[in-house]
Amino acid sequence: MTLSHVDGAGRPHMVDVSGKPATARTAVAEGAVQMSGAAFQLVADGAVAKGNVLAVSEIAGTLAAKRTSELIPLCHPLGLDHVEVVATLDGDLPGIRVRAAVKTVGRTGVEMEALTAVSVALLAVYDMVKAADRTMEIQGVRLVAKSGGRRGDWQRNAADPR
Repeated sequence: MTLSHVDGAGRPHMVDVSGKPATARTAVAEGAVQMSGAAFQLVADGAVAKGNVLAVSEIAGTLAAKRTSELIPLCHPLGLDHVEVVATLDGDLPGIRVRAAVKTVGRTGVEMEALTAVSVALLAVYDMVKAADRTMEIQGVRLVAKSGGRRGDWQRNAADPR
């Protein structure tokens, strides 16, 4: 019996990955939050009332990666072997860029975990800085690369403007 994403009655359900081999899998995602120059300076100076924006953002992203299956319907719960979330100041935005890398050995990929890590890390920045700038904009959340699995490796073309 073959299972798909939707059963005969049109109800969605998890994909059956039990027949797939466990392989090493990785995913990298990125995104940014653009803010006013004044808000950026507060973050850079460590003067945000709620604390260290970059550190809290990285912790929030790491926790989110670990809980992705609780947030995204039909997403398989995975034991993650490594999660790295890095938030960096970017004066050219001005704002903060976040990059997340996730690794596991399993039957399904970790793209959703990497994307969730970046998204929640950026939301944490917004939450911490919103008192200084409610016009911040979260942008460019996207998958950068993935490896492992039946479809193999993939990397975003650096020339792709999206």
